[in-house]
Amino acid sequence: MMARPVALVVDDEPDIRELLALTLERMDIEASTCADVATARDRLARREFQLCLTDMRLPDGDGIELIEWMQGRGLKTPVAVITAHGNVETAVRALKAGAFDFISKPLDVKVLRKLVGSALRVPRTDVTGGRAQLLGESAPIERLRQTIGKVARSQAPVHITGESGTGKELVARMIHEQGSRADAPFVPVNCGAIPSELMESEFFGHRKGSFTGAVSDKTGLFQSAEGGTLFMDEIADLPLPMQVKLLRVIQEKTLRPVGQAAEVPVDVRVLSATHKDLRALVAGGQFREDLYYRINVIELRVPPLRERGNDILLLTEHILKRLASTLGNPPPDLTPEARTKLLAYRFPGNVRELENVLERAVALSGEVITADDIQIHVAPAGAPAGAPSGATPGRSTTGVAPEGAPAGSAAPLLGDRLDSVERETILAALRDHRYNKTATARTLGLTLRALRYRMQKLGID
Repeated sequence: MMARPVALVVDDEPDIRELLALTLERMDIEASTCADVATARDRLARREFQLCLTDMRLPDGDGIELIEWMQGRGLKTPVAVITAHGNVETAVRALKAGAFDFISKPLDVKVLRKLVGSALRVPRTDVTGGRAQLLGESAPIERLRQTIGKVARSQAPVHITGESGTGKELVARMIHEQGSRADAPFVPVNCGAIPSELMESEFFGHRKGSFTGAVSDKTGLFQSAEGGTLFMDEIADLPLPMQVKLLRVIQEKTLRPVGQAAEVPVDVRVLSATHKDLRALVAGGQFREDLYYRINVIELRVPPLRERGNDILLLTEHILKRLASTLGNPPPDLTPEARTKLLAYRFPGNVRELENVLERAVALSGEVITADDIQIHVAPAGAPAGAPSGATPGRSTTGVAPEGAPAGSAAPLLGDRLDSVERETILAALRDHRYNKTATARTLGLTLRALRYRMQKLGID
């Protein structure tokens, strides 16, 4: 029979200690109570606890001092801090110091039980496994993996920064999968893809008849992520009125669906990301400062591919295996010249651009990918990072639209037209040869393997 978990309760108010102890006992958790920091340190030094609940204000110190003392001794016990109602600054300080979560007075027993349940599911050691994987052996990626393992043990909001194509959503998934919410939903949303007039309904849901077109009740993204994680990508694209509403939901942990009078509680960890400079947007009045500090309790930077050294080749091997598996073929080999060309390029589009480059190379090549199959242009010495020779500022010659280019700009439209022309050319050749793929490939100057790949990519049966 497993021993009951034990929680340490630190509060100088006898009534609060009694309420917390009673709630814990009803959850089959042993409660050890004390009234000051000194006694708490003594007990933590003498036995292992699965959870610590501490008030912020104590006779001989505060809860943050206790958290820092525990971290200095390598204790992995999750700590939840009890704060005064509405004291967001204190809550943020506690989270930055390493608290697992916080709860406000007056204590809501239902909220408390949820918090305790989540804390007891926190891994006792830093986790590096999970379904999502961050490939690479470079020092920046090793540091990022270690940080992910640490922040996954908390409930603090995390803001993920990095250039487009670096893998910010992958990092968010890893934080979710290595934390206490791994068995609950992970809901990603691109804030820039939702029309502003639909944002409130999409995030918070609505009730039937609340506006024209609301023919039934709708569950919002926050409630869809209940108990789990909501990942808000491109959060910088939220309009200011929506930023106000989001701030309130994060602070109060309640929301009101459109057309409903009563608020409903919500238990969601918010992770966010953007490739834009939020500090600059705050300075320019385009992003609320209070929301910035609330979502940016912990900031993670995902390094660009050009800072990851030989990770380019490791990622290349992984991507080629994946592309080849879709065709049922062994992965192609790269010549030394092809490897050198990849390493010399700066990849302004990062991992996403590397995937596109290798997709084209697989389509153009046979069993071996040569340097000529790698359709990139290495910039001469002195040229801007990632800029091909003769490139026009603001224009992309790599198949990746420049950052900040509006959706539907010339680059994606050109790509669509090229795909359409290629599809029609292949279909015409197939018809001419009565759908004999070997003869069609010979006519088009392709290998049979390359033709199959292009047909699959273009949706040709």
